[in-house]
Amino acid sequence: MSQKPNQQSVPGAILNEQQWNAITQAISGLNRDQLTWVSGYAAGMAAAQGSAVAPAITAPESAAPAATLTILYGSQTGNAKGLAQQFQAKAEEAGYNSKLVSMADYKPRQLKSETHVALFVSTHGEGDAPDDAIELHEFVSGKKAPKLPNTKYAVLGLGDSSYEFFCQTGKDFDERLGKLGAKALVERADLDVDYEAQAEAWISKLIEALKEDFTAAPPAAVAAQTGAAVQGAPAQTYSKKAPYTATLLDSQKITGRDSVKDIRHIEISLEGSGIQYQAGDALGVWFKNAPKLVDEFISVLSLDSDAEVTVGDEKMRLREALTHKLELTLSYPTFVKAYQAATGSTSLATLMEDKAQLRTYMAQRQIIDIVREHPGKISEQSLVEALRPLTPRLYSIASSQSEVEEEVHLTVAHVDYEAFGHRHQGGASGFLCEYLEENGEVDVFIEPNNNFRLPEDPNTPVIMVGPGTGIAPFRSFMQERDAQGAEGKNWLFFGNPNFTQDFLYQVEWQGYVKDGLLDKITLAFSRDQEEKIYVQHRLLEQGKAVYEWLEQGAHFYVCGDATHMAKDVENALISIVQEHGNKSEADAKAYIVELRKAKRYQKDVY
Repeated sequence: MSQKPNQQSVPGAILNEQQWNAITQAISGLNRDQLTWVSGYAAGMAAAQGSAVAPAITAPESAAPAATLTILYGSQTGNAKGLAQQFQAKAEEAGYNSKLVSMADYKPRQLKSETHVALFVSTHGEGDAPDDAIELHEFVSGKKAPKLPNTKYAVLGLGDSSYEFFCQTGKDFDERLGKLGAKALVERADLDVDYEAQAEAWISKLIEALKEDFTAAPPAAVAAQTGAAVQGAPAQTYSKKAPYTATLLDSQKITGRDSVKDIRHIEISLEGSGIQYQAGDALGVWFKNAPKLVDEFISVLSLDSDAEVTVGDEKMRLREALTHKLELTLSYPTFVKAYQAATGSTSLATLMEDKAQLRTYMAQRQIIDIVREHPGKISEQSLVEALRPLTPRLYSIASSQSEVEEEVHLTVAHVDYEAFGHRHQGGASGFLCEYLEENGEVDVFIEPNNNFRLPEDPNTPVIMVGPGTGIAPFRSFMQERDAQGAEGKNWLFFGNPNFTQDFLYQVEWQGYVKDGLLDKITLAFSRDQEEKIYVQHRLLEQGKAVYEWLEQGAHFYVCGDATHMAKDVENALISIVQEHGNKSEADAKAYIVELRKAKRYQKDVY
């Protein structure tokens, strides 16, 4: 869908709204060369005003098409999309003719016609491309990918260095485009979770690199974008950089006393904030590190808690920095490297020689474990520089505002376990579930997720697969469908270890079944029998009915673990389509791709 021009760009004093709409509608389907010709024709018409007959204008055959900057984004949580939008704003300021397109809406074969392409793409799981980038990612890696000798490109990758395949999708695009003959405008950027400053610098560098090929375009030319541009979302008062200070209303354990899991239902007040969210969105939570964890860092490393340190461009005491500003739980390679360099630890140096061994070591340990096992002398400022900035955690929202109004609900698994002789907790989950008291303050913001939305037509059936805390967004879906008076059928697949201990929101789901809102509920409690049964097994058992629902237009949703569950569910879905649709494996996979492209197969995985 083409982006509507900004109101400032509509020449209201020259064209009335009807004329403007007619023009934008007429040019919306034209390609770059056709637009270039039309602009020349219009200029000729303007020059001929006053003559009895307007001369026919033809585009010179030798004229090269105007350079166009195509900005593509592949985003799982919205960060890559946000940077792409930020880059386009800078491109417009520079007067570059550009279009902004989700990779999900981009036709891969169009790539051969592009002159300049900027790609912003994230990586999740084990080096996997985000859902909206899968088709383009597979295309450039496949045999049908065209040679691109006339294309210039740039790639910005987002990732998390605590994962092995850091920024792998961005690396893949960069490698393949280069092999296809395209020329890199600037060096690829591989950005970690604290990406803002580096992204801004990279964007400025790319804007400068494009100057050679672009001349300033009139504002109207920039505003009239072609292609499947994204609708701009209205600016929110509160954001990741400017969060809202909310208060905790309730934190209630919803697993049984003997459960192997500690899962909490969290209710947070947004009263008076004016914050709005939709079913499917996430809540960003800025947390504080546990006081005991901060104390131990200071003790083990013999540091002065009152020493002044600099974090970014702020000066503060070390204790404040460790509590509010720095990541102290998740392990990542850059810390190990910096800590080893500062302390001169020979044991860490040996460990770092084997990357696979180091990955396994970090996966089992938090940062405090690394410090305990490899103590050394490090200054307060050096420690601050070795640690990366604290980043908020995102939680799928478990409520609909149609039901809870000025509240937001979460379903949080409290990470709490014993290892290496010490208690360990998750940074955000420990803060929410143990350290944040009733009426205590927590900084939050809404992270919209337009890739995880209920169907626009409330009569459309939906199938929801959400084991464990993956149940959260489906609670919001049901509250929203209930408020809508939706007539579409609803089917939930839910799994957890034990029926008696781990059936999250059991009374609510049973109520929805009784009221007729939830047509089917299929349960998989893995430890209630000798053979473990998971949601993907239940899907296969119900394969015939699942396929019938899909053929009736059902939307299929998955929420939860990306590494194993989501992949197992997708494989089960392919098997179902293959068996009950009488298709080959290739045709079944193509069927799933079409579901994804039609926004009928959506995932919220982590």
